[in-house]
Amino acid sequence: MGIFQRDNKEKEDILLAVKPDRRLLSKVPDMEGLRTNVDRRQANGSYVGTNSLEGRILSENMGKRYLIDYIVSIEYVLIKKIVKRTGRGVDISSTGMLLEVSPEVAEDLSQAKNIRLKFVIAPGTMPEGYEMKVDIGAKFIRLEKTPAGKTRCGVLFLESLAQHANKKKNWYMMSVASLFLFFICACIILMRAESVLYFKFNKILYMYSLVAASFLLSRYLFAIFYRPVPIDNDYTPGVSIVIPCFNEEVWIQRTIISCINQDYPMDKLEVIVVDDCSSDQSYAKITKIVEELKIKEQRYDVETRLHCFRQEKNAGKREAMARGALRARHELVVFVDSDSFLDPFAVRNIVQPFKDTKMGGVSGRTDVANTYTNALTKMQAVRYYIAFRIMKAAEGYFDAVTCLSGPLSCYRKDLVLKYMDAWLNQKFMGEKATFGDDRSMTNFILRNNRTTYQDTAICTTVVPNKYSVFLRQQMRWKRSWLRESLIAARFMWRKEPFMSLSFYMGMLVPLVAPAIVIYNLVYIPLMHRVFPFTFILGIALMALLMSMAQLFLRRSSTWLYGLWFCFYYEAVLLWQMPIAWVTFWKTTWGTRLTPADLLEMGKKRSLIK
Repeated sequence: MGIFQRDNKEKEDILLAVKPDRRLLSKVPDMEGLRTNVDRRQANGSYVGTNSLEGRILSENMGKRYLIDYIVSIEYVLIKKIVKRTGRGVDISSTGMLLEVSPEVAEDLSQAKNIRLKFVIAPGTMPEGYEMKVDIGAKFIRLEKTPAGKTRCGVLFLESLAQHANKKKNWYMMSVASLFLFFICACIILMRAESVLYFKFNKILYMYSLVAASFLLSRYLFAIFYRPVPIDNDYTPGVSIVIPCFNEEVWIQRTIISCINQDYPMDKLEVIVVDDCSSDQSYAKITKIVEELKIKEQRYDVETRLHCFRQEKNAGKREAMARGALRARHELVVFVDSDSFLDPFAVRNIVQPFKDTKMGGVSGRTDVANTYTNALTKMQAVRYYIAFRIMKAAEGYFDAVTCLSGPLSCYRKDLVLKYMDAWLNQKFMGEKATFGDDRSMTNFILRNNRTTYQDTAICTTVVPNKYSVFLRQQMRWKRSWLRESLIAARFMWRKEPFMSLSFYMGMLVPLVAPAIVIYNLVYIPLMHRVFPFTFILGIALMALLMSMAQLFLRRSSTWLYGLWFCFYYEAVLLWQMPIAWVTFWKTTWGTRLTPADLLEMGKKRSLIK
């Protein structure tokens, strides 16, 4: 398998290869509420041996180990002589590395001074932002033999890779990104000033330009002021995690383990898996992992904290979510998609905003799990990060997030039950709503309560790796966005003025965009013989703004794919909107065979015959 974990679908997904722990539930606090699995290989200045929450989070992030296959140049001093050798890196964390070397080199390293390692962190082998050339000091800490007789040495970096990256990359990345961000924003503002000057010549066109620029820049501005709610270690309300599942045999076991394996009091966390009558091996996989956890991890009270149910017939995702919520015994309900994986501290973070009694729902941050599979997934990785860290964060600043996302969202149970009947029986244009569950429930909650975003509550999700599946997903999302935006428009004017204005601008811009593009790229060149340089420049600046924000915030090599996403959006995704206008009452998912999809297929076959 090498350094990557892959699935067995038609097209393989590449995920970070995290070194498995000996225990399935290695992150769950013990009966006394203390951590017992703090990584012993800590860099200088870390929270060694501490039981503070900050220390546990830092230890988890720094100690997480990834399976790798690096060629490592080793240089060390032995008896006043500089020796140069090579080895192979087999696993790595931010604090150290396990090297496979010859017995002679291992013996030398155990006695050597001034060890220096040189290697390249390849994209996709560690979290985004770590990809770089490394030249770092280290010290020998242990020697081990594998069952196959190979010699391995554990070495501790003299500084963490995060610290090394800050010194190596940040000064120029931050400088370049900051300079570009300033230049881009200045250009956009100057171009919009031009729109004001020429407003009288084409009021509709220049009004759109002003609205689009104001909407985009305001989102970036408010995102700067956003701050997540800090963790209060004593605030641990009861949480029930509900995982609706349909035909997700590849990922469901990993999802379940990530949900039960939380750094959260055992008596205040339960996991409920509802299989919506899957037609593949999902339910068998669910029951298998549940039984395995109950046998192997009895000390963590899995018997009473992990439950699975199977719908008698496929009734849809909403019904599965509702069944889980009805069985939940705690005050907060967390919904997690069956192909999403929670960070060990996701639950502890996502509950914090509920200290505000008016808070009705919270969205966590969703990163892409299979970023490095291909260009499409890299493009989506940039889009996801900007959508959450910028767009959703800006809404979170006003406690008015318009979509509590499906991969990770948390609600007050009493509110979910209050709106459940209306949510389950929602109809639009005479058709039952079968998708857009997250936006729909958010609208019910947002009418009379607050919703926000918690950037520190992190999950990763598997995104489509084929354009055909991706396009069907995007069409479904646009239909649900259009439906729910029309519904939200009825009450958003009652929210904070800046948020209300931003919402209506954000609703107008994508609706009118296809006509604006046709006008600028087709009508103007054909009728007036003018090359649309200004319009193309505007698109390029918007694309650069996204990419530079990704580079500035994440220091990731994927930033280039922000440019690709913006141009792909203008060339392809934008034209799904007119189709969504005339088909937004459809009930098919397109990405999986739900009853509505099967019915649609049957209709098409009958027409062909």
